[in-house]
Amino acid sequence: MVDTAEKPFTLSVPEADLELLRKKLELVRLPDELDGANWDYGVPLVDIKRLVTHWKDSYDWRKSEAEINKLPIFTRDIEVEGHGALNIHYIHQKSEVKNAIPLLFVHGWPGDFLEVRKMLPLLTAKSEGNPSFHVVALSLPGFGFSEAPKKPGFAGPQYAEVFNKLMLALGYDEYVYQGGDWGYILGLHAVTHYAHKHIKAWHTNMPSTRPPTLFGNPLLYLSSFFLPWDKTAMAGSKKTAQWRTKGMGYFMEQATKPQTIGYNLADSPVGLLAWIYEKLVGWTDNYPWTDDEVIEWISVYWFSRAGPAAAGRIYYEMTGGQSRPPFAGTQWQSIPLGVSYFPAEISQLPKSWSHMIGNLVFESSHDKGGHFAAFEQPEKLAGDLYKMYGKGGPAHGVVPGKNGYD
Repeated sequence: MVDTAEKPFTLSVPEADLELLRKKLELVRLPDELDGANWDYGVPLVDIKRLVTHWKDSYDWRKSEAEINKLPIFTRDIEVEGHGALNIHYIHQKSEVKNAIPLLFVHGWPGDFLEVRKMLPLLTAKSEGNPSFHVVALSLPGFGFSEAPKKPGFAGPQYAEVFNKLMLALGYDEYVYQGGDWGYILGLHAVTHYAHKHIKAWHTNMPSTRPPTLFGNPLLYLSSFFLPWDKTAMAGSKKTAQWRTKGMGYFMEQATKPQTIGYNLADSPVGLLAWIYEKLVGWTDNYPWTDDEVIEWISVYWFSRAGPAAAGRIYYEMTGGQSRPPFAGTQWQSIPLGVSYFPAEISQLPKSWSHMIGNLVFESSHDKGGHFAAFEQPEKLAGDLYKMYGKGGPAHGVVPGKNGYD
């Protein structure tokens, strides 16, 4: 019998798991490195040596654990058609504002539920000038402390089902959505299945779509050939091409053979560290990472409920082992869409293409920030949500009776 009741969650990693981690860090065997290789060949050896020493000798997981446990975190079972019940882990931070807007925040890889942490006090605050939100931020199935799917075929529609059933279980029959990375792509699936009746508007900080086609988007298609691109579009196109050429090895491996790389990620904390640290540095806008921040981020994966390998399977499932695009099956929806552009985002397409994603009613461009916008620039991302959903904003009042103000 499925137990759908909400249960408070307290993170408490067994001491035996901490001791095993220490032993593995003590027994690490590091590769050599070419002189002057720097980042050209991957993560520099000097960085990994420093971080391994910090993880082994200085970092205090129990301190991080205590801070995480200050958040309002819960679990509950969600029944997914064809996959049984999954126990889902999530933050549910309520605002004291009576008419706060229910907002679902969805992370991607290599992110986790803690990406929302810096935005929580901003989004849930009571303010005369800004709308307030009830924020739900789950760990995706297979990530963090959510249970992982047990069999193949858990893709866009199944993630969307989890999202919607979780929000309904929390009493939010109508809500808005925010996501980047996989959170954006899963948002496409969520609005395809649940727009209008349940999802009233959505926002992304990583707009990405197929190129326009002659018959599907004739004006955009023709303008791509006959109208000159501005400097921003040219720079974005160059950055995107470079990422696709030199930065997508992780994607291809996890989308085709996730089990193979999974042995490394599950058995070697240093392998996991290098695999993810490369993205933390390369995908952010010169963010000043502290060693504690890096190791906490990696530790959430290392101590995750299903193990570090489970999260990478999302690439295989969403692409059918690279047999289809992750957008497959999604459809343009007329509910309001907002987009935030950050200059160090890994994939940057012409802004005009964002109209192909949905009913674009809000756009905002920033001078700083990268792929993990909620973590890097929480004030800027929260500010965009204020503008989109606040008084005078293009999506103000989209959730009936929940305008974000008393």
